[in-house]
Amino acid sequence: MGILVHVLLTAVAVWVSTALPGIDLGEGSTGSRILTLLGVAVIFGLVNAVVKPLVKFFGCLFYLLTLGLIGLVVNALLFMLTGWLAEQLDLPFRVDGFWPAFWGAIIVALAGWLLNVVYDKVTDKD
Repeated sequence: MGILVHVLLTAVAVWVSTALPGIDLGEGSTGSRILTLLGVAVIFGLVNAVVKPLVKFFGCLFYLLTLGLIGLVVNALLFMLTGWLAEQLDLPFRVDGFWPAFWGAIIVALAGWLLNVVYDKVTDKD
């Protein structure tokens, strides 16, 4: 159940990022757009679960030298990779370049964090 909720929250965070120019969800019915968002959320989760730890491990020196600021660049590149993978899977999600990916990754991170905080508050049983 937790994975499903996480995918849904990530899908909402990705949807928020589509307000930026350069990040496009494509045309279609509301149902197809929701399915596209869910697919992109799964891809984004897999990219962050598989690729991001490898990049952090092999690039730990860069993280130390830049005091972690390279993480912003890494997140943008992972968001671009998510857009590319979505296109390869025929999902109508597109990220046009580094700067939309940079700001989109920041928005997805902030929106995802905020949604998780709200979800945790709502489901807190204390």
